[in-house]
Amino acid sequence: MPVRVIHTADLQIGKGFGRFPPEIAGRLRTERLETVKRIAALATDRQADAVLVAGDCFDDVAVADETLRRFRVALEPFAGPWVLLPGNHDPAIVESPWSRLRRLGLPENVSIADQPRPIELPRRAVVLPAPLTRRRDAADVSAWFEAAHTEEGVIRIGLAHGSVAGFLPEASEAANPIARDRAARAKLDYLALGDWHGCLEVDQRSWYAGTPEPDRFRSNDPGYVLEVTIDGPGALPHIEPIRVAGLRWIERSLEVTPGGGEEVLDALGVPDGELERCVARLELRGVVDLASHAAALEALEELRSRVVHLEAADDHLIIEPSQDDLDAIAGTGFVGEALQRLRAELAGPQAARARRALALLYGLQQRGG
Repeated sequence: MPVRVIHTADLQIGKGFGRFPPEIAGRLRTERLETVKRIAALATDRQADAVLVAGDCFDDVAVADETLRRFRVALEPFAGPWVLLPGNHDPAIVESPWSRLRRLGLPENVSIADQPRPIELPRRAVVLPAPLTRRRDAADVSAWFEAAHTEEGVIRIGLAHGSVAGFLPEASEAANPIARDRAARAKLDYLALGDWHGCLEVDQRSWYAGTPEPDRFRSNDPGYVLEVTIDGPGALPHIEPIRVAGLRWIERSLEVTPGGGEEVLDALGVPDGELERCVARLELRGVVDLASHAAALEALEELRSRVVHLEAADDHLIIEPSQDDLDAIAGTGFVGEALQRLRAELAGPQAARARRALALLYGLQQRGG
């Protein structure tokens, strides 16, 4: 009888998102809980035998009690076993989210894997967890898998959080090492990994699920869970990545052409119906006249109103005012004096500043300012 589990990790519940405005940060935090609900519903639909969370359920040990309660509610759509592993963001210290969750009360189907001892699953499968008890550990806490005894005919699944040695980028291997051949040495049928935030295959039996809800602009394939089906002891697992993310984080660079601006609205490359689920960063480049610059900025504001959040940079958008632009700003009094001064600076060392000032003046003029 095959065993089917949903492998996820790095839920990062309670993440602060301090770089965003408060209302946007709140939306991003809520979306992470909604993703847990989607995972629970998926596990029910796929008739999974368990959901395994390979560390960092929570972003910090000081997560609020209200967040813990909401997390507990988010688990409810799946009545099967949940196995939750402490990671480097939520290690199993004396006072932790795990100790507080126990005080708040957990349903019987939720197991906190804060001890290195086997956890039995239905259909003759066992999870061997490697919980972290501190944020950084120089030792490989998954080493105990090799000596862990399980009955003959039982499927062995390892659950660990850290950096596979010699596999991930060097900056990701500073602490919490995991032997690259851990699955083979411990005779694991599958090793469910967490810490790397993208969906990534280490070998046929070892995978990072990645964070199921993206939390940064990084192209490392986040937003998935893995459905892992194992036909029996020794059989290679069948892995199916399933997208569950609610939001899309998109980063683009756009070349704006003279007379353009409308292309900004299409810069993210997603249908209009999906824009409302996008967190975007857009960099504008090119050489444009004042009219095109104003059109591009207007299009940015229109795009901003359609997405969750937009970060836009136009530092690399070079403004070259045309004669028609300058004629359009023509005025008397202060405006006329400012225009003449700025036109004189276009050929000097302050040309870049003058172009920006002319763009501002042009925008005010076009808005009747």
